[in-house]
Amino acid sequence: MNTKTLKYILKRILMAFITILAVITITFWSMQAIPGGPFTSEKAVSSETLARLNALYGLDQPKGVQYLNYLKASLSWNFGYSIKNSLPVMTIIQQDFPLSGIMGCIALLLALFFGILLGSLAATHQNKFLDRLIMVLSTASVAMPSFIIATFFLLFFCIQLKWFPASYSAINGPKALILPTLCLSLYPMAYITRLTRSSTLDVLNQDYIRTAKAKGLTNSKILFKHALRNSLTPVITYVGPEFAYIITGSLVVEQIFAVPGIGRDFTQSILNRDYPLIMGTTVFLTYLMVFMLLLSDILYKVANPKVELD
Repeated sequence: MNTKTLKYILKRILMAFITILAVITITFWSMQAIPGGPFTSEKAVSSETLARLNALYGLDQPKGVQYLNYLKASLSWNFGYSIKNSLPVMTIIQQDFPLSGIMGCIALLLALFFGILLGSLAATHQNKFLDRLIMVLSTASVAMPSFIIATFFLLFFCIQLKWFPASYSAINGPKALILPTLCLSLYPMAYITRLTRSSTLDVLNQDYIRTAKAKGLTNSKILFKHALRNSLTPVITYVGPEFAYIITGSLVVEQIFAVPGIGRDFTQSILNRDYPLIMGTTVFLTYLMVFMLLLSDILYKVANPKVELD
């Protein structure tokens, strides 16, 4: 690794750290700006009980002290205790994130495989029926919100055809994850299809591709050996943050299919005014997003060594 590459990586790590600090700060003060408190939705309690609850969660301290304490705790992955169930927030995340992570990983792999395949087919059949069909389907998938697709899947495949269970349980777990995973994969699949098509068309018009054709190489060899490597660099920059987007985008999908993932925790924490869980899941997903952005930036250089680092 040369000095310029190392300097670039260190710069990106510093920017990632600053981003995390900014999100922690915005999240904390946003929670402070919300009218009321985490105990206002409970049954009426005495002032003495309310004072003890505030002291237990450190809410009786000055706002500046609360912020510094939370900033220090968040950087060490200590998000405090959930107000509603008294469990550590990190324990709740560790219990429920693996399910969301599995769904996200499978959805992203499906999106990558079929998106690159369909995008390559569309580019090699430009302006033909197959190209137009793929573009129409991908445009429809991009334009249609995930909750509409999820609702359609639920009504058609679960209620009408009864092929899949409508909710997750320990017994039907793997089978119950098929539809929400497919639902999560459709948008990134369509977007990757369009990215791959446009970038592949640009690459196929380059001089070195014409030279490869003049040498008598087959279309498949030109595509997979020469064109795809350069045409996939935009896809790499998209895939990193998209994984985190899939996880955060699963909030509604998990609610529709009753999947007990981190999306459900985040939604319920808002409904319950569970401030530690709201801030904990937000900061945790920020860590995930920033890490994937950093990883995609590094992989972009690996995939295309000619790119200039800045």
